[in-house]
Amino acid sequence: LFCWGGAFQCDRLSICNKLCYAVGGAPYQITGCALGFFLQIYLLDVAQLDPFYASIILFVGRAWDAVTDPIIGFMVSRSPWTHFGRMLPWILFSTPLAVVSYFLIWYVPVIENGKVIWYLVFYCLFQTLQTCFHVPYSALTMFISEDQKERDSATAYRMTVEVLGTVIGTAVQGQIVGMANPPCIPVAPGDNITTEGLNSSLLLGQEKTAYMIASGAICSIYVLCAVVLFFGVKEKKEASRPRSELMSFWQGIGLVMGHGPYVRLVMGFLFTSLAFMLLEGNFALFCCYTLGFRNDFQNILLVIMLAAMLTIPFWQWFLTKFGKKNAVYIGTSSVIPFMILVVCVKSNLIITYMVSFAAGVGVAAAFLLPWSMLPDVVDDFQVQNPDSRGHEAIFYSFYVFFTKFASGISLGISTLSLDFAGYMTRGCTQPENVDITLKVLVSAAPIGLILIGLVLFRSYPIDEERRQCNRKLLQEENEVDSETDSTELTNML
Repeated sequence: LFCWGGAFQCDRLSICNKLCYAVGGAPYQITGCALGFFLQIYLLDVAQLDPFYASIILFVGRAWDAVTDPIIGFMVSRSPWTHFGRMLPWILFSTPLAVVSYFLIWYVPVIENGKVIWYLVFYCLFQTLQTCFHVPYSALTMFISEDQKERDSATAYRMTVEVLGTVIGTAVQGQIVGMANPPCIPVAPGDNITTEGLNSSLLLGQEKTAYMIASGAICSIYVLCAVVLFFGVKEKKEASRPRSELMSFWQGIGLVMGHGPYVRLVMGFLFTSLAFMLLEGNFALFCCYTLGFRNDFQNILLVIMLAAMLTIPFWQWFLTKFGKKNAVYIGTSSVIPFMILVVCVKSNLIITYMVSFAAGVGVAAAFLLPWSMLPDVVDDFQVQNPDSRGHEAIFYSFYVFFTKFASGISLGISTLSLDFAGYMTRGCTQPENVDITLKVLVSAAPIGLILIGLVLFRSYPIDEERRQCNRKLLQEENEVDSETDSTELTNML
C-alpha cells in the first residue's frame, strides 16, 4: 500500500490508500444525515414530544457536540504516538460505544415521563463519541502525506465517499421508514388531536420498529467503515513533525483564533454551513406539509444527495482549474435560485424533483470546499510559525465547533418557531403560519446566510498564488529536514 525510497517513505498515495482513508468519512455523514433529516420529525411525530422539548433536545445536543469538539481536539493534540499512530486509536476505541448510543437514540422508551431525559442523554453521548471519531479523522488529512496535491486528491476521494454516505444515510433511513409510514390524522386548524389516538400502537408500532431497523443497519455500516479505515490507512510519523511544547486549552484557543486567514475562513463557512444545516433540518417537514409530498419526501431527499455525489468530481476539477475562492463563490451561490423556486412554484412533484437535483449540485460544493481549504490554512500557519508544530487537530476541531454550535442554535430556534406557529403533531394539514414558517426556514433564512458568508469570503487572503508559495516553502523545508535526518543516520552508522 505504501512506497519506500531509500530510508524515507514516499508521499505518493495509491488509490487503495485514498479509498480506505475516504471510507472513514462515511460514518459521520451517514449518521449525521439520518439525524439531520429525520430526528426532528421523529421526535415530533413518532416519539410525540412537545415541540418545545424537542427544540431543547436538538439545541442542547448540538451545543454539547460543539463544546466537545475543541476539548477532544485539545486532548488529541496532546496524545502520544503509539504503534498505530496518534489519531487511529481514538477511532478504534470510540466506535463500539458510539454505535450503541446511536441505536438507543431511535428507541422509544416505555416510560413516558422519561422520554426527554432519555433522548437528551443518548443524543449527547453519541455526539461526544462521534467527536472522538471525527476530530482525529479530520486531522488525519495532515498525516497521510506531506504533499499538498496528494492531500487535496485524498480530500476529493473523501468528499465523494462522504456524499455517498449521505446518500446511504438518506436511502437506508428514508426507504425503511417510508415503507412503514402510518397515515396522518385529519384535523382542521384549531382542532385538538387526542392523545389516545396518537398513542395507538396500531398507528405507530410499525414505524417505531422501522426506525430501529434502520438504525441497526446504519450501525453495521459504521463499524465496517471504521474497520476499513483502521486497517487500510497507515498514519505517517514523518508527516508529524516534532511538536512544540504542550500548551494549555486556552493557549490553544488563542493560537487558532490569532491566525487571521483561519478566522476569516471559519466565519465564512460558518454562515454558509449554517444555511445548509437549516435547510437540512426542516426540509422533511417542508416536503410533508407545505408541498404535500408526505409519501415522497424520502425520495426527494435521496435525489438531492445523489446529485451532490455525482457532481463532487466536477467541483474538484473546477477548484483545480479556476481556484478555490472562485469555486466557493460559484458553487455556494448556485443553490440560491433553486431555494427561491421551490417555494414560489405551485406544488408539483416533477418540478420538485428537478429543483432538488439542481440544488444537490450546490450541496456538493458545500461539502467539498471547507475540507479542501482547511489544509491550506494549516500550511499557511506552519509557514508563518515554523517553530509551532503538532496543532492540526485544534484547527480542525474549532472549525467543527463553530459550525455545530451555530447549527444547534438554528435547529433549536427553528423547532421552537414551529411550536409558536401552532404545529400539530402528525396532522394531515398544518395552520397557515406553519407553512409560512417552513418556507422561511428552507428558503429566505438560508439565502440570507449564504449571502453573508460570501461577503465574508472576500476578505479571505489565501489565493492560488499564496497557496502555491506556501506549498513550495514547506516542500523545501521538508527536503532540508530529510537531508538532516539522513546525515544524522549516516553519522550514527
